[in-house]
Amino acid sequence: MRERDFTTVFAMAHDAGISFNRIAEACALKSERVSQIARGTATVTALATVERIAGGLRIPGALLGLAAQPWEDTAVHSTESHHGEDDPMKRRNLLRGALAAGLTAPALAALTAARTDVDQTLSPDMPQDLADLEAAAESYGYGYHGQQPTRVLADLVTDFAGLRPLLTIPQPAPVRARLCRTAGQMAGMTAIVLHDLGSRRESRAWFNTAARAAAESGDNQLHAWVLAREAMVPLNYGAPKAAAGLAERARHVAGHRPTAAAVLAAAVAARAYALNHQSEQARAALETADALMNRLPESERSDTWLTYGEQKHHVHLSHAFTTLGDTRLAHVSQERALELSAPTSTMTRTLLNIDAAACSHHDGDTEQACRRTVTALTALPDGYRTGLVRRRAQDLYEAIPTDHHHERAVQELRDVLAA
Repeated sequence: MRERDFTTVFAMAHDAGISFNRIAEACALKSERVSQIARGTATVTALATVERIAGGLRIPGALLGLAAQPWEDTAVHSTESHHGEDDPMKRRNLLRGALAAGLTAPALAALTAARTDVDQTLSPDMPQDLADLEAAAESYGYGYHGQQPTRVLADLVTDFAGLRPLLTIPQPAPVRARLCRTAGQMAGMTAIVLHDLGSRRESRAWFNTAARAAAESGDNQLHAWVLAREAMVPLNYGAPKAAAGLAERARHVAGHRPTAAAVLAAAVAARAYALNHQSEQARAALETADALMNRLPESERSDTWLTYGEQKHHVHLSHAFTTLGDTRLAHVSQERALELSAPTSTMTRTLLNIDAAACSHHDGDTEQACRRTVTALTALPDGYRTGLVRRRAQDLYEAIPTDHHHERAVQELRDVLAA
């Protein structure tokens, strides 16, 4: 409170079972902004906003370095009335007093309290927290945005846990389907972060949960997306045959329509076949991925984990063509993907640079390949120098013949990987 750290205040309130919608209503803020503040992606600096929050959450002004709030003198009386000593005339007078100055934060808080007293006795046909959780899942889909993967992981799992109480009580079928869909999305994105951090076993376990939730939701495209993303675990950690099997399952579930899941599944299959030295199957899958991408609706082309934009397509093509040794096409995709990648896309940009280094090695310039990889790795913050990035750099080092291992650039790469 003293630091006016509303990230902590809102997160603790949410953990205690108060939805972001309820916090927003009490404080006269938008629910989306409350969610952003709770996750630390937005801050509160304006004094008027601090005062609204103080009034809405009944925070005594002294705790926030403010003057006493107008409601503080009546707090005891309103608490007493809340415990069964409710006098209608007293409540009427308190409301009139609060509203005398207009729709101020204390007045809105008093109105909200009156409404929620009754609202909590009703049986809503949709949990209020569901909309919050769906919005949270959508926001997580935009990736790391410069945040360390471990921080994103902590937030994701916290919100995912919020689904449990909603899933354990009977819900109308459409609401149950939405809950399962949100659970599938959040579990799948949790698995992606764990994969990026190199925790393969935990990643597979979360993908399994995501697949079960997606299947129960009845959303075949979400189910296909989960399978295609799961295929990237064995793909990136040395089991291309298993990856191809999962990718083909994803293609079957997605069907032949041009959807984000269908394009992703074809692109991942192409990479798996390339790693398994099945170049004919890889190129066929690449042709299918390109054909689907050309027909993909604009609504599914945004740059998120749950959709499939041009940037993501070229990231997959970069790795596929690099693995196939088609360095000309690989460079085209690398340049386009880097052009479309935000400066905060730290991990993606590093992987593209390592792909480019692998192309240099394939074209005979091993020294340049090592130096470029060392530069990419040493430029990374500590939180990123693990998992997938390390694995991709290790793959390049292992592809260098042992008779080059005495060269200075190769030794520098080895030392960076050993650090």
